[in-house]
Amino acid sequence: MKKFILTFTVVLGLTIGATPGFAAGAIAVDDEAGAKVSEVGYGIGTGSTREEAGADAMRECKKAGNSNCKVAVRYDTCGAYAASRDYSGIGWGSSENTAKANALEACGAGCKVVVSDCQ
Repeated sequence: MKKFILTFTVVLGLTIGATPGFAAGAIAVDDEAGAKVSEVGYGIGTGSTREEAGADAMRECKKAGNSNCKVAVRYDTCGAYAASRDYSGIGWGSSENTAKANALEACGAGCKVVVSDCQ
């Protein structure tokens, strides 16, 4: 009688029927000079690439009733947009707090975080 040894190879990270996860995010804003922070319109998007996320953010920004949207920040983990009446700043990082801090630093004194998001 012969003996057979069966070897199974397990591939981790693959699940049959699973949907692919999003790899990138973006924030599009409609922010005019002199506008109050509370008046800034925005949209958050996701996609498998930064370009797809940007396009999705533009769609979401326009869907929210904003007409002058532009992609402000694209990110892989977390992103943020800060503004005041005169300045704006963007930030990204490995956590939402880091992204917010970077956006506030880029914006300057008197700025507030308008929107932040993490993937």
